[in-house]
Amino acid sequence: MRWSRAWCAGRDRRATAVTTRNALTALGLITALVVLVADQASKWWILRVLDLPDIGQIVLLPVLNLTMVWNRGVTFGLLTGFGQWSYLLLAAVALAVVAALAVWLRRAESRLVAIALGAIVGGAISNVVDRLRFGAVVDFIHAHIGSWSWYVFNLADAAIVCGVAALVLDSILPHARRAGSTG
Repeated sequence: MRWSRAWCAGRDRRATAVTTRNALTALGLITALVVLVADQASKWWILRVLDLPDIGQIVLLPVLNLTMVWNRGVTFGLLTGFGQWSYLLLAAVALAVVAALAVWLRRAESRLVAIALGAIVGGAISNVVDRLRFGAVVDFIHAHIGSWSWYVFNLADAAIVCGVAALVLDSILPHARRAGSTG
């Protein structure tokens, strides 16, 4: 009798872990889809409705502009000197990273990690869509204070940065606190 109760309890824990893992994977995938749709919608609006490529720049606030930039490199415009087909190489590398993150997402053990990975995946896929459509990523958010200026970015970039920050936060949280956040 004792053996059957222990076996059933173990089976119930495994079933709960699988259900939780499936729920966390779904949460990450939904986050990725929301980021992808929001970023692509914002870029559609910037390109087709606002027509920012023709306007060039719109001052929204003393510290925030909409500034049209076609980013042919990676983060902050790095790696732009690899020739005409570099956008395909960058897209392939990004998709390989997305595949690795998808494996990590499947193994996620907390909501924070699932959402963070989903944000990174959604942002990366959205920027890959831009590279394949335009040969460059559409960047348009320009934050600045006085003469200090941040790089021009988009919603996908913001999601990626926030996702990475959340993963760093998760890695420094005490393990006992994280264990309680599952499910």
